[in-house]
Amino acid sequence: MRLIAVFLGLLALGFQPAQAASSPNLTSLEQQLRSLAGSASSNVGIAALDLTTGETVDINGDVAFPMASTVKVAVAAAYLNQVDHGRRSLDDRISGASARSLMERMLIHSDNRATDILMKDLGGPSGLQEWVSWQGLTDFRVDRTIARLLSDRRDLWDIRDSSTPNAMVELLRKIDKGSVLKPESRSYLLGLMARCATGKNRMKALLPWGTPVEHKTGTLTGYTSDVGFITLPNGHRVAVAMFARGGTDRPRTIATVARAIYDGFTRLFAWPSFGSIAAHSTPGGQ
Repeated sequence: MRLIAVFLGLLALGFQPAQAASSPNLTSLEQQLRSLAGSASSNVGIAALDLTTGETVDINGDVAFPMASTVKVAVAAAYLNQVDHGRRSLDDRISGASARSLMERMLIHSDNRATDILMKDLGGPSGLQEWVSWQGLTDFRVDRTIARLLSDRRDLWDIRDSSTPNAMVELLRKIDKGSVLKPESRSYLLGLMARCATGKNRMKALLPWGTPVEHKTGTLTGYTSDVGFITLPNGHRVAVAMFARGGTDRPRTIATVARAIYDGFTRLFAWPSFGSIAAHSTPGGQ
């Protein structure tokens, strides 16, 4: 019986899903991010993907975190997908406002009412979840409207309305690669994310001045997040998702993680250094 139990245990272990692993070339970045996450007072989830090469790194990448307002990226993509198929238009009037103005309020100023109006037009949370599943996304849950989420008793470990960092990065990858949206809608969405007016102390805070960033923040009591795209000096775009719950240093942690990701991916594809001049040069030149 004991041998049978051992056999069954090994068999079950063999059928466990494989865990996402960072690319070998990014081992030092992963170690740095683990150190940053370990020293933070909050529980942190991180995922980053170079959209050109496929190089990736993650910390707690398969752990579910609340999405809060980062779900608005999915709301926008789902609506624009309908526009691409001729079922809706940005000029449609919904609850007295154009879809275009609702989209701008939602992504630039994180307007919750505008979000719920668009979500309702898409069939509510269940309609959005159906679209998310249709896109082949897993570990990405939409259960409530923003109004309901905010009125319910707060539990930052509730799996409702959650995403793993890896799942959020996969949504970003699909948007960037045109798997979800046609070029015009993709450009429109990224343009709105580039104008995001919230969270200046997060992803963008420590990046070099002028670094192109398209992002969306999320905030709840005891929770902070930022997801989006960072463009490196070599033109590569990195999709990033950073979630932090609990603790007191969340925005600073996200800012520090974003800079570490920027530096780590930039170093990976930098030209080799030959001689003292090259060794002492810095990105950006004079």
